[in-house]
Amino acid sequence: MTDAYLSIEGLTKAYPGVVANDDVSFAILPGQVHALLGENGAGKSTLVKMIYGLVKPDHGQMKINGEPFEPANPHAARASGVAMVFQHFSLFDALDVAENIALGMDNPPPMHELAARITEVSHAYGLPLDPSRRVGDLSAGERQRVEIIRCLLQNPKLLIMDEPTSVLTPQEVDILFKTLRKLSDEGTAILYISHKLDEIRALCEHATVLRLGKVVGDCDPREKSSRELAELMVGSALHTPERDSTEKGEVLLEVTDLSLPPASEFGTRLKNISFSLRAGEVLGIAGVAGNGQDELLGALSGERRTKPDAIKLRGDSIGRMGPNARRQIGLLAAPEERLGHAAAPEMSLTENALLTGDIREDLSTNGFVGWKKARDFAARVIEAFDVRTPGTETAAGALSGGNLQKFVIGREILQRPDVFVVNQPTWGVDASAAAAIRQAILDLAAKGAGVVVISQDLDELMEVSDNFAALNEGTLAPPRPAKGLTVEDIGLMMGGAHGMEVAHV
Repeated sequence: MTDAYLSIEGLTKAYPGVVANDDVSFAILPGQVHALLGENGAGKSTLVKMIYGLVKPDHGQMKINGEPFEPANPHAARASGVAMVFQHFSLFDALDVAENIALGMDNPPPMHELAARITEVSHAYGLPLDPSRRVGDLSAGERQRVEIIRCLLQNPKLLIMDEPTSVLTPQEVDILFKTLRKLSDEGTAILYISHKLDEIRALCEHATVLRLGKVVGDCDPREKSSRELAELMVGSALHTPERDSTEKGEVLLEVTDLSLPPASEFGTRLKNISFSLRAGEVLGIAGVAGNGQDELLGALSGERRTKPDAIKLRGDSIGRMGPNARRQIGLLAAPEERLGHAAAPEMSLTENALLTGDIREDLSTNGFVGWKKARDFAARVIEAFDVRTPGTETAAGALSGGNLQKFVIGREILQRPDVFVVNQPTWGVDASAAAAIRQAILDLAAKGAGVVVISQDLDELMEVSDNFAALNEGTLAPPRPAKGLTVEDIGLMMGGAHGMEVAHV
């Protein structure tokens, strides 16, 4: 297209055993908000890495304003007007906002000038920031602003955004969308990647759909339903999770007056948390990142010890038990950070299956690993949760984020926990995989397990939860029935309004 800002023609990139992008062609117009859709492993990450100069294509070409565009690295991409906000923040907690932004700029101005520019630009785009505030003291939403303002200070002509709302409340999403629309009105092209299809429909005016590395369609997402978009991505009908309506059983997990100091200077203090969990119940806990989710999971999993009676499983005090002891008696957990916490990136899927499955799956005898058993267990996880991988000996770090997420969740669920605690179960996975994971959680509860789902995805919580509570600054609101709550109610509670009378309850 002659009026395109960025045009991509026949872009191909292959790795051993997989073609990540296969003859991909599409164009982005100036001022266009363009969605890039696809299930996990469809090739989205590889494609934007080529645009941003992190990966070199094997074949094909890119053009900016009709001129060849072959960025050797991100510095060259930025010099050509391309900026990218990554899904994972790249910020230093101990430095202030201005210092972090300076580190991400190729030629930062003197610090006093930069501070003034940060204040000016952040207010102009409705994302106000104090350049002197330490990043470790910022909320997740404010950290997202730092990343965005760092890009905007470079006057980009194309802004790539990868899952930008995964750590935001609904109110913060509204602010971000206003900013993106303002940028679009000023002529900035935006390439937007998200698995939240309602957001795609609300924000984007065009969408390119990838499946198995190929472009399989394009559309105006405003003219499609979320289900239609999801089915275009996966090429088949989308499964809707089904709930079991049986009565809840005995109390399995009881948490009483749980308080813990922060694990680090920038952690969150847990304050007098109390709740109970019954057999067959799914308790949904909402909270924006940085409000104590990691600390709560650490306390429940045994990574951090508490007072003995602060946590009880079937009436027995387990507060001083470590993770392996809790696993043995039926309490399993899956943390949010999949690479480095839930899985060791350099180790194979077989080895990662062994790391948490050893005790309950009987994968070793007298200290000697039964590697065939371990491989068989890993293979069962791969098959049951449709993990796209060449095999059990593939390194965990070689999987796409969504496929690794499916492996991590499947590894725990197949061990038949009595109580399962999971933080962000469908983070970064496509609509089809998210539906499968949510169904697995509901099936686990239907078999009599108690499940605690900690999530920032409000639609997810409303879909799976029997009862709901909000976590804000380390304090948990009393759980209440999920039925009748709206996304707006939950968003306010996540933002700290859990002490208010909330409508519809």
